[in-house]
Amino acid sequence: MIVSNHQNCLNDPLGILMSIRDRKPYFIMRADVFAYHPLLNKFFRAIGLLPAFRIDYEGEESLQKNKDTFLMSEYELVNGNTLMMFPEAGHQDKRWLGDFSYGYTKMVFEAAALDHFQTEIFILPSCNHYSDYFQIQEQMLIKYGVPISVKPFYELYQTKPRTAQRQVNALVRKQIEDLMLDIRDLDNYEAIDFIRNTSYGKKFAAFHHYDEEKLPDRLLSDRLLVAGLEKIKANGHEDILSEIYADTLAYKKGVNGMKINDALFDRCPSWGAITGFLLLFLLFFPLWVFSLWPNALHLIAPTILINRMTDKMFYGTFILALSILITIPVLYTLTFVLMWVLTNVWMAAIYLVSLPLLVLFSWYYRKFFIQTLQALRFRFYFKTKKMNDLRKIRNGIHQRLNELLMNQSK
Repeated sequence: MIVSNHQNCLNDPLGILMSIRDRKPYFIMRADVFAYHPLLNKFFRAIGLLPAFRIDYEGEESLQKNKDTFLMSEYELVNGNTLMMFPEAGHQDKRWLGDFSYGYTKMVFEAAALDHFQTEIFILPSCNHYSDYFQIQEQMLIKYGVPISVKPFYELYQTKPRTAQRQVNALVRKQIEDLMLDIRDLDNYEAIDFIRNTSYGKKFAAFHHYDEEKLPDRLLSDRLLVAGLEKIKANGHEDILSEIYADTLAYKKGVNGMKINDALFDRCPSWGAITGFLLLFLLFFPLWVFSLWPNALHLIAPTILINRMTDKMFYGTFILALSILITIPVLYTLTFVLMWVLTNVWMAAIYLVSLPLLVLFSWYYRKFFIQTLQALRFRFYFKTKKMNDLRKIRNGIHQRLNELLMNQSK
């Protein structure tokens, strides 16, 4: 049984699925996701997802529906197949580890009981980590821990089942905590998450000899940074940290209000470079317009529906499922037919093959254009009082963090 943290809905089990090559794992996922649309229901079941009903969401009467799901899963487990579980019983909206339900430990022991505790079952702790939850062309990392054999707890389970479950759960949870980025200070989560994502986080990584461009290294660096902040708080410097966090939120509000990027304070393109970028954007503007069909519609259409969702963490799941099942097949087929009618089948085929490349061009054109506009605004406001105030706040945050974290490492 693979047991993981849960943060990004369908993308979490898909990441596990793509990282395992020699077997097809079965997944148990919250039942309400299956009810969104019949097509989604069929799609989820086709890739090995099974519904789990929860008392807090679907009601006590729905729990009876879990019997068939759990029994089938237990038979798969004891027969040597793989089962994937998310014991938080729901996804988090931040990088932190929620409370674990003991349902997965109960399932492991019940699976072992099917074979009279003769089969050795292992739990493999795992974690997922994302460079960004919502954007395309971002990085996803799956990390695995050390398999935990449940066999040493079989005898204890037969006399004290709850104690055995608690002990196994403690071992599993500890490994997952040690694998992932677990920001426990939720009251200051926004400030901590902003600090690690700014140039300070990158400088911190470089100082500790991590490659800030590689997500596995950044995860290790971010874990070290968060642990350092927790230690500062535990050592009685909570007042100083509170001031830093308050200044961080004020700084974040300032840069967001001016629509600039923190990294520009360290390195901003010159006026000549910005002018050159704008000329290049103007030169490739016709190609960008050409690339918008049907890719812009494919990317924009889901967001119209997603904006109505109360849970933003469903964004990746919804847009992925909608793209695979509807928008890409329908729009790309329509485009192929139109090109065939207007030109010929070979031109239509060439255009169809080029569509994925065009969507990447369209995405990066827009991304770099926004970055250039940010640099332009930064240069425009460079000598203003507002910019100088932001620079002072930023320098003060970095200086105090360095003093606290460096003194800690001595």
